[in-house]
Amino acid sequence: MLKNKSLVFIVLLYVMTALYSLLYLKFPLKYNGMALAITVFYMFLPLIAALILQVIIYKEPLSAININFKWSNWYFIAALAPILLAFITFGISLVIPGVSFDPDMAAFLDKMAKGITPEQLAKAKVQLEPLKNYMMLVASVQAVIFGMTINTIAAFGEEAGWRGFLLSSLEPRNFYTASIIIGVVWGFWHAPVILQGHNYPDHPVIGVFMMVVWTILLSPFLIYFTKKSGSVIGAAVFHGVLNASAGIPLMYIKGGNDLTVGVTGVAGFAALLIMNILLFVYDRYVDKNKIIN
Repeated sequence: MLKNKSLVFIVLLYVMTALYSLLYLKFPLKYNGMALAITVFYMFLPLIAALILQVIIYKEPLSAININFKWSNWYFIAALAPILLAFITFGISLVIPGVSFDPDMAAFLDKMAKGITPEQLAKAKVQLEPLKNYMMLVASVQAVIFGMTINTIAAFGEEAGWRGFLLSSLEPRNFYTASIIIGVVWGFWHAPVILQGHNYPDHPVIGVFMMVVWTILLSPFLIYFTKKSGSVIGAAVFHGVLNASAGIPLMYIKGGNDLTVGVTGVAGFAALLIMNILLFVYDRYVDKNKIIN
């Protein structure tokens, strides 16, 4: 069994995740400090599993699973791609029946009110008022800054496992086969937090399967940026900015629900399909160093 590295990784990580998720019985994911700390560490479980296998079991160098810290200009492209996804998702959301443009950001502020105190909400409204017409631009800049720094560190915890150890163990499978396999495993790995209402608070059970579809659609980009940059840091940058920019498509809309709007809803799925087509065309007809086989 140890010869099948991908299967060993999946089994080890899922067992670790199941045991670790027992902490949520004591600290449910209600966005308090302890639950958030537990969830942040949750993101490092793939890295821990990868290190156990790569260093202790197989005794191979980290470079073999695409972990290196050499700079690549592809990090900039990886940081901008999620912003493009956010804006395409916003445009698609507006054509969904029952969804409309909300220039006052009233619906967005109502959603914020569920997770903060009245005092914090009042302060947020005062701070947002002079920026109301430019919030998508301001949020985009903030997403890139925080996404490429703090968020990338947390995202690296996941990507060292998914686009590091697991991707390397799946070679020489072709690009899309590897994308689908990793997407499915990665998606179901989110189940403990999705079932508690993360991403799909109104539809947690359906949300588990929505997450799997979403991660399958995302996987090609994360593999592509890993290959182009020569490091899982390329995927971590994309992942970090993606997490930081998830709220951008929701700022100026009202209507819809967690299954239809936003980057993890149907609008996001459609946006990702468009971007996957663009990625394929770019790799096939523009880039000389092709990644998609």
